[in-house]
Amino acid sequence: MGDIGSGNGVHGTSNGGGYRKSCWYEEEIEENLRWCFALNSILHTGATQYQDIQLLDTKPFGKALVIDGKLQSAENDEFIYHESLVHPALLHHPNPKTVFIMGGGEGSTARELLRHKTVEKVVMCDIDEEVVDFCRLYLVVNKEAFCDPRLELVINDARAALESREEHYDVIVGDLADPIEGGPCYKLYTKSFYESVVKPKLNSGGIFVTQAGPAGIFSHTEVFTCIYNTLRQVFKYVVPYSAHIPSYADIWGWVMASDSPISLSADELDLRIKQRIKGENRYLDGKTFASSSTLSKAVRKSLDNETHVYTEKSARFIYGHGAAYKQNQD
Repeated sequence: MGDIGSGNGVHGTSNGGGYRKSCWYEEEIEENLRWCFALNSILHTGATQYQDIQLLDTKPFGKALVIDGKLQSAENDEFIYHESLVHPALLHHPNPKTVFIMGGGEGSTARELLRHKTVEKVVMCDIDEEVVDFCRLYLVVNKEAFCDPRLELVINDARAALESREEHYDVIVGDLADPIEGGPCYKLYTKSFYESVVKPKLNSGGIFVTQAGPAGIFSHTEVFTCIYNTLRQVFKYVVPYSAHIPSYADIWGWVMASDSPISLSADELDLRIKQRIKGENRYLDGKTFASSSTLSKAVRKSLDNETHVYTEKSARFIYGHGAAYKQNQD
């Protein structure tokens, strides 16, 4: 997973009758399927206590952050992921003032949250200080967010941080790494965590939203459907939605959940965008969200039929392995 090597750039310009040699990034999406693209350079590669990390300068997607062999975000299309993660939940809330981010170390989620005029405080809690420091140094697009006085940065496990803090939040955002075997985050997708930690920390009318993994026609049953079904056991109203992320080579999913109704028309969302958000969204508006939350027949059927509930003993993982799993195999 996440291999970097030299190969013949078949689509490159020829040099002396041969093919141009390029450095390529290759990610194993599943056993018989790999996704690769050409690199301009490798900016950084290393390992922290919790995960492997790479920063690549890619030809099609700009700078790309890779953690545990999985591409997390790419400069040219990360706005699709982060606008989709952040804005639907905050726009559906009547007056969001306080927000807690689980994960989000690269700073892009905080950046989008801080565009909301109603937001008075954002707590960003990431377990990996090295990743946060690395992103602060290299991802200049989020420099302003890291310097915003409304942002409180906490280096801790999200569960421990939420349990130890007395304050409650209008919105809690799960911007965690994908649930992979040996990764640091899969326990934060469980029913017990949602039920005993997340929900009690929401204010009345609060909304929880989480990234929920691949949601494509072939990939949505990996974790998307069971995260949705797990949240249905905890919250009264649950809304799944998805969008295509080019650098992920798939459609991606998110799930919103609340005990208050989550239903605004496209026109109502557009009005709130105009009233509340500084600057202009590049991706999300009312019609886009209406489209994103209108899932295909096959995916809707899988969501309706899903019975699996995510627990620590019955966890589902997307394809791949985290640093802890690899260390145990050595």
